[in-house]
Amino acid sequence: MQTVIRKLKRSKSYLLSFLIAIGIGLVLWLSQGSMSSVSSAQPSLFDTVWSTVNENFYDPEFKGLDWAALKSQYQPQVAKASSRAKKAEVINEMLDRLQTSHTHLFTADEPAYYQLLGIFYPRIRELRTQLKSTFPEGKIQYEGIGIVTQPIQGKMFIKAIFEGSPASKAGLKVGDQILRVADQPFHPLESFQGKANQPIKLRIQRTPDSSSQKNITVTPKLFDSTTMFVEAIANSVQMVEADEKKVGYIHMWSYAGDQYQQELEDEVIYGRLRKADALVLDLRDGWGGDPLTALQLFTARGPSLTSINRDGEASTFHGQWNKPVVMLVNEGSRSAKEILAYGFQQYDIGPVVGSPTAGAVVAGRPFLMPDQSLLYVAVKDVYVDKTVRLEGVGVTPNVVIPLPIPYAQGQDPQKERAIAMARQAIN
Repeated sequence: MQTVIRKLKRSKSYLLSFLIAIGIGLVLWLSQGSMSSVSSAQPSLFDTVWSTVNENFYDPEFKGLDWAALKSQYQPQVAKASSRAKKAEVINEMLDRLQTSHTHLFTADEPAYYQLLGIFYPRIRELRTQLKSTFPEGKIQYEGIGIVTQPIQGKMFIKAIFEGSPASKAGLKVGDQILRVADQPFHPLESFQGKANQPIKLRIQRTPDSSSQKNITVTPKLFDSTTMFVEAIANSVQMVEADEKKVGYIHMWSYAGDQYQQELEDEVIYGRLRKADALVLDLRDGWGGDPLTALQLFTARGPSLTSINRDGEASTFHGQWNKPVVMLVNEGSRSAKEILAYGFQQYDIGPVVGSPTAGAVVAGRPFLMPDQSLLYVAVKDVYVDKTVRLEGVGVTPNVVIPLPIPYAQGQDPQKERAIAMARQAIN
């Protein structure tokens, strides 16, 4: 079976997948074969960050900025910063002056640090060696409830929820305003540290009316950042049935590794989505990256394979999806996910629905800092189809559907529209 499937993927869409392969570096720029590190002998975190960008940023002209002058401007501010978080805040303010994605300092005070390490840690031996004392058991873990938060006008809202997570099970909803956690101010990481498997109370507000405030009990868990997104993808699978039509749905939280594409293909070719009449492919939020064959599932051509059991029961499998498909994107769709959205439109694979993507399409490379924070630097510019630059531009969906986050009460008009369009496309 696997031999047949591999043959099915060798098609004229190889050129398309090759172009998409350029985007692999958007999250997994591993062409050097090892993680770049910086000598701990360097005098300070700030100096190390500045020199690393100075030596590796893709534009030697720093987009017209005087990079040396920025050092003089920001170095005293970092020196006065009272905490690691404050130092990182000032450093990232300096990095933001480059107006380039994939250029950010991540610290151990935020879930994204562990999630990004979860992408690179299994693939880079040198990184595993460098972090051996920090993660002695060889697992990149952090405690949380499985939410993506967004500050809006001084308030903290839930922007997305991982399917199957403690937050999902507890009944939290996208759009909930988080007021307090265990009677303390909310922090995306500190609020849950040391509280895995211990029920805690979140005070939330569900509507603009303060009378909608309520306590919700949720039990944090220890997330393994190398497997959490595969689990969320598997938990996201749905089959929406109406008028004898079946629309399958799957949320691809990450494409940063072959295991994510494999999960998609397993569900579509052999699993729960195989008998769907149409598919909604959700690329909103999460992480980018993509395998070489990301779009071949939708563009490859090949014969079907029918297996007949001893009792005469027959099962037919296709090595590609040749039924209607609709893609979902938003401003959290970054990096190679944007190349996939571009490919959907450019090659008429299916419509793209949602809100414009982030415009974050350059090649990033991680550098471990002396304090073991993680500096992500844009080291290569990227063009699609040789002439199209998506950095700073992004992809505008065929059908733009806003999704205001504050007090959304779990409503998802983008997903609803995508499912409706998929149903309408069924013959």
